[in-house]
Amino acid sequence: MLNAGSYFDLTTFAHREIFSGTEYVWDGLKNLRAYMDGYTAAPLVHPGLTLGVPLRQPLVLHHGILSCSREYEFILDDPGKGKLKVLQNGQLLRGASVLMAGAVLQGRRIYIGEGVLVESGALIKEPAIIGNQSEVRQGAYLRGYCLVGDRCVVGHTTEVKHSIFLNDAKAGHFAYLGDSILGAHANLGAGTKFANLRFLGGNIQVKGPDGPVDTGLRKLGAILGDRAQTGCNSVTNPGTLLGPDSILMPNTTAPSGFHSAKSVIR
Repeated sequence: MLNAGSYFDLTTFAHREIFSGTEYVWDGLKNLRAYMDGYTAAPLVHPGLTLGVPLRQPLVLHHGILSCSREYEFILDDPGKGKLKVLQNGQLLRGASVLMAGAVLQGRRIYIGEGVLVESGALIKEPAIIGNQSEVRQGAYLRGYCLVGDRCVVGHTTEVKHSIFLNDAKAGHFAYLGDSILGAHANLGAGTKFANLRFLGGNIQVKGPDGPVDTGLRKLGAILGDRAQTGCNSVTNPGTLLGPDSILMPNTTAPSGFHSAKSVIR
């Protein structure tokens, strides 16, 4: 009931090994730091990429090489639907990603997949993994140890810290996710906040179906199963687990603990 298989279909998730051998679904967060510290891919290198300084012009990432945008033209449409297009001399560059002017990257351990759009004003701290066809919108703040799958959205003024997005997960507007996991096709309404720290201190206890379980974590936000949704301006207490296909209604605070699949919290 509390294992990763009860919340997620990991078949197509490129980073599924992070949950390998885990007993509880939140153990994936315990593995996140070591997994990302051991992740190797080519670093982003370009004279126009100065760490911590907003980009002065857009950059294009294609086949692992960052290039100045002067020779390209863009169609900046929905990356998740494959509508982001980069053309060079009228020829489509398949899989090209775009880092728009004004984006800020802090650190070398930032890995960006194919067909990704990073908009102006986004700030990404290392380490971060951004999967194929994902979108990091204006004002997004990725604070480190953020693992984002394919076709995901990290939205306008959304803050993410030490969290995992499975494929097609979306936090489109004004959200906060700390020490949390979004399942595949999970969607957060505007203004959703995942509280991750108890006022009274100590480890987060999850109220499971067989009684409380000590997570061993001082910080734990929310874990949403596949296709779970939250309404606008909703809040979850630390250690909230929403099963697949669950709904947290707008302007509602979810109690911490286990909520079974297809739950509706009002």
